[in-house]
Amino acid sequence: MKVLLLKDPKDKDSGPDPYIKELGLYGFEATLIPVLSFEFVSLESLFEKLSHPECYGGLVFTSPRALEAIKICLKENSKNEAWSKSLKQRWNTKPAYVVGKATASLVEEIGLIPQGEKSGNAEKLAEYICSREKPDSSALLFPCGALKREVLPTALREKGVPLESLTVYQTTQHTGLQESLSSYFSQQVLDADVI
Repeated sequence: MKVLLLKDPKDKDSGPDPYIKELGLYGFEATLIPVLSFEFVSLESLFEKLSHPECYGGLVFTSPRALEAIKICLKENSKNEAWSKSLKQRWNTKPAYVVGKATASLVEEIGLIPQGEKSGNAEKLAEYICSREKPDSSALLFPCGALKREVLPTALREKGVPLESLTVYQTTQHTGLQESLSSYFSQQVLDADVI
């Protein structure tokens, strides 16, 4: 039996997609079609803020895409050099709060030490942050997506913990979605005609 999964494939570096693998164990033939893509925005503004760790009490990451935005910023040699020479060490004196293990591993890739990765969701991460941050301390920098939920910002605001959000990516429809779907379904019709 065939299964259509509307999601991005897992990174090629981490082996076969776990959904494809698991469904295959039960005799299903799965096809992945990505439906979303991400457009990175405000990268100059992001690096400008990252260049001034003294202005912030720490960082908050609830999405791997926010870290992708930082990695894109650091691809430019001069920025990467500034990050490696001093900015990374200065940020490491402050907490880098994360919502899960995948985001935590990306934080480690840029040389920071994640905190709160076992929280699992924004509500629990907000509790974790509030248990460690004093009200009216320096704002936490929160690179995020345009479609972020307001759970974390609201919880922190209610406890008096300042948060500065910066939209660094927007979610859009994958450019090849229509073509991929048409191709998939026309192949299913062709396969059905053969039977």
